[in-house]
Amino acid sequence: MITIAVTNQKGGVGKTTTTINLGAYLAKAGKQVLLIDLDPQGNATSGLAIDKKAVEQKTVYELLRGEATAADIVLATEQKNLYILPTTTTLAASEIELVNAQGREFVLKHALANLTYDYILIDCPPSLSLLTVNALTAADKVLIPVQTEFYALEGLGQLIDVVQRVRASVNPHLEILGVVMTMFNSRTSLSTAVKEELTKHFGAKVFNTAIPRNVRLAEAPSYGKTIADHDKWSKGARAYKALAKETIDRTMQ
Repeated sequence: MITIAVTNQKGGVGKTTTTINLGAYLAKAGKQVLLIDLDPQGNATSGLAIDKKAVEQKTVYELLRGEATAADIVLATEQKNLYILPTTTTLAASEIELVNAQGREFVLKHALANLTYDYILIDCPPSLSLLTVNALTAADKVLIPVQTEFYALEGLGQLIDVVQRVRASVNPHLEILGVVMTMFNSRTSLSTAVKEELTKHFGAKVFNTAIPRNVRLAEAPSYGKTIADHDKWSKGARAYKALAKETIDRTMQ
């Protein structure tokens, strides 16, 4: 089982889109995949057409409080092999509650013990909070989506610093799986410049696959669908299929 934290403290970089659609194509490749919506906004939950009102009292919040197990709250999605631990806005309260919890960095790790999926993908909140630290403590790998824009590298140093601190203190096996460029437009000099800058800093850690700006990709969540179900022939779908293949290749080495 490989647990991947999908994280970047900047919002709007395609983090949830990447979690959902990477998960979808890993599932299509025959892998058993569990998504964990660790963002209080709950966009991964709604993006997979999960009714938040229907899952109250059976969410990640109850999991972190020890009031439910992963088996209690896991939901199947419309796609074969793809499951989710859903979230509602109540998760925001766990930030405060975790502060005084014993072994607060390990709460999620303990809650996920004994699961048997091939991949667990954790959609982290857009902040370097205790929820994110829990995800990094529970994870084997970190996947960092980076929007190819002017401020792309801003804050990445801080994120890498947090990853290194988590590795040094509570999770020595944590590794950066890679950096994936999102909202990429090969026709603009800015996207090309950001790609060069990322490659200079991260080298082979930058995925070969870049996720393009794509209308079909942007509209898929409003239908509660992954891009694989919404438009499998779109540029966005082809990119996430390629990213899933790269992810399998990198994690099976």
